[in-house]
Amino acid sequence: MTATGPRVRSGGPAYPGWVRTQRGLVDYALQRRALLASVRSGRTGVTEVCDASPYLVRAAKFHGVVTDVACPLCRKETLTHVYWVYGDEIKHMAGSARLPAELESMARSFGEFSVYQVEVCRTCSWNHLVASFVMGTKGESVPRSRRRAVK
Repeated sequence: MTATGPRVRSGGPAYPGWVRTQRGLVDYALQRRALLASVRSGRTGVTEVCDASPYLVRAAKFHGVVTDVACPLCRKETLTHVYWVYGDEIKHMAGSARLPAELESMARSFGEFSVYQVEVCRTCSWNHLVASFVMGTKGESVPRSRRRAVK
């Protein structure tokens, strides 16, 4: 456990906790591998991919979940996952970073919103979109009540 919460392993589910309302997962692992191969071959410069904004690095510090995976470029620090939320229903919370516990609470409170999981190295500013998915109660089946036959 770290100051920001439990450590998670990268490569598992997009969201560290199991949430029934998570759906529509898009994984960007192949895109990440292609980008890293391009950097290692010299076709893409390190400065082009280590360009995290100060706002993103700050969000990783205060709202991120530390992983067990070392940064693929600098190898000095482990990556941190940041979860960004967007959607019409969440109004003023749209465009902000949220902790996993907050995502669970929001999933029970709102019909639908999108979550973008970004990995960030706080040392070299490497950042990449890991996954995107939808959360919320929209489309969730409501259990039917059992009716008894009247005699």
